[in-house]
Amino acid sequence: MKELNNLRLKTNHLELIAATLEHICKELESPEHLAALLGAQVEPGWPPGEYDRDAQEFFRDCLQCWGISVVGWYGWYAVLREGPSKSSTLVGAGGYFGPPGKDGEVEIGFSMMPSWRNLGYATEIAGALIVNAFNDARVQKVIAHASAENAASIKVLMKCGLCRVCRDQESGEDLFEISRS
Repeated sequence: MKELNNLRLKTNHLELIAATLEHICKELESPEHLAALLGAQVEPGWPPGEYDRDAQEFFRDCLQCWGISVVGWYGWYAVLREGPSKSSTLVGAGGYFGPPGKDGEVEIGFSMMPSWRNLGYATEIAGALIVNAFNDARVQKVIAHASAENAASIKVLMKCGLCRVCRDQESGEDLFEISRS
């Protein structure tokens, strides 16, 4: 059984770094501690959107419970590294809600800092997470939820090949999915 073990992913513009327990603990202390660990600037207002303190604490608790074997199945930091003469900036976060279940399903989510929205980076994050998930033979389906009012997230999901399946009765959000081809 292949485990997810690539802890850094590269897209056209971003480096995605899998959150370790050390990352999450530093992040919970202060954004400045996280910045030092990532070697990137963290803008005021971090964390963005739905990647809030509750999400950070959830990831921390999962990493504490399950250890190194689940690194890469929770949070990922999206860092824009523009070259040696320019500084790197933490532009967003994404990740999974845990390793694949017995049904082979994983759920993704992503949040962008407001100043970095509508530049294509969320699509890069979501796309990289989908490809990364399907690199694990256990993953048969990637899902995501988005509220009907969140047109930007819906657009990202659809650009990445996910299709709207239904409205989730529990959350009231739309369910999107893509299956292994």
